Amino acid sequence: MASAQKSAARGAPAYSLFVNRPLGRVPAALAFRAGWTPNMVTALSGIASLAGVLVIVLVPPSLPMGITVWLLLAGGYVLDSADGQLARLLGGGSPSGEWLDHVIDSWKISSVHLAVLVLVYRHLDLPSPAWLLVPVLFTIVAAVSFFALILNDLLKAKYAAEPSQRTASTPLRSLLGLPTDYGVLCLSFVALGLPAVFFGVYTALLAANAGYLALALVKWFRDMRALGAAPATGPSAATAPRHRSDEWSDHVPAR
Repeated sequence: MASAQKSAARGAPAYSLFVNRPLGRVPAALAFRAGWTPNMVTALSGIASLAGVLVIVLVPPSLPMGITVWLLLAGGYVLDSADGQLARLLGGGSPSGEWLDHVIDSWKISSVHLAVLVLVYRHLDLPSPAWLLVPVLFTIVAAVSFFALILNDLLKAKYAAEPSQRTASTPLRSLLGLPTDYGVLCLSFVALGLPAVFFGVYTALLAANAGYLALALVKWFRDMRALGAAPATGPSAATAPRHRSDEWSDHVPAR
């Protein structure tokens, strides 16, 4: 499995690097021994995430409920790492696998926050209805972040004069990126034993993610302007080599 690991993007959050990816080796190895395909692991990841979202929507908040949500969402996240590791172990991913992986990721990151909106509306006694905007804004921030990261990769593959090289993450950058890691969001649901505490943590995570996105968008736009000024001698989007990602948040850029 060591040969099936990919290099960490500069600034990749610590949870993804030091918790989720090592845990993903286990189901990747088991799937390999069982003859599973990466798409089967991706589908199982989506099922686990869907189960977690349904629990958020349908079950009143409590400590057991919060732990269940955490285990389901975090389990789906581990499998999201395992499918990429399995694909590399088998010799590489495919366009259909890449597509399926990203479609499920895009569904997951929006659905989790919309489920929180339902939970907050049904079960929390908020001082003002304006607080319902917190999960709405988190949905927007998560969707924009994900799309921008995917678009960055596509445009760099199309316009970059040379293929971009990943620089390894450093421990400090990884720790600074923790609030933006999906795994930390999953862990926050344990606090649903005290719903008000959970909502405070969730709101703090929104603030961290929104602040990061605001700074990152400025950098990404500058990167795109630099690409536009350079001669497009790199491979086109149609011929660029494809790879199956592990966790989508592992694409966190330099800060």
